[in-house]
Amino acid sequence: MNTLKKFFLLPLITCFFVMTGNVNAQNDSLKTALVIIDIQDFYFLPGRNQLVEPEKAAAKAAELLKAFREKKDLVIHIKHNAKNGGDIYKEVTPIKGEKVITKNYANGFKDTDLLDYLHKNKVKKLVIAGMMTQMCVEATTRAASDYGFKCVVIQDACATRNLEFDGHVIPAEQVHYAALSTMSMAYAKVMDTKTFLSGF
Repeated sequence: MNTLKKFFLLPLITCFFVMTGNVNAQNDSLKTALVIIDIQDFYFLPGRNQLVEPEKAAAKAAELLKAFREKKDLVIHIKHNAKNGGDIYKEVTPIKGEKVITKNYANGFKDTDLLDYLHKNKVKKLVIAGMMTQMCVEATTRAASDYGFKCVVIQDACATRNLEFDGHVIPAEQVHYAALSTMSMAYAKVMDTKTFLSGF
């Protein structure tokens, strides 16, 4: 009886693992785009909306950008429409052929061609970095997830600032990690640059 069970079960078990492997391979091979959001001059000294240590986040975003360029993967720059300090920061300046989208809202999809561009290029997965963590990064990530994209937010390639509400000051670090924890619950996988690049 045991021999018969093995005879019938072994092909089923083998088939299961082959199918599982194929699913994982498909997930790993999803066409991916890097989306860099609002890393713009006004967030850096002497800009009017200075963040806490934006240079560190920009340096990590630059590492991601270099890796995507080396693999010739899709890169999308999103910037907020602003006259003063609205240029994209020098560390992540777009090069010829990279898509640049200008937006007027926190959500990078709202009233832009981002969704159409992603569909046109058959992108299924977004790697997201930028500023500010709890505003444009989170708004765009939530929207992307709702549209069915698999999202990865790179935590140390994002930055924000201290906030104040009802007489209470919320330090930038707390704002940053609160936003990341919310996104990680339902909208994105959150990891640091080193971890992401080790598997890229």
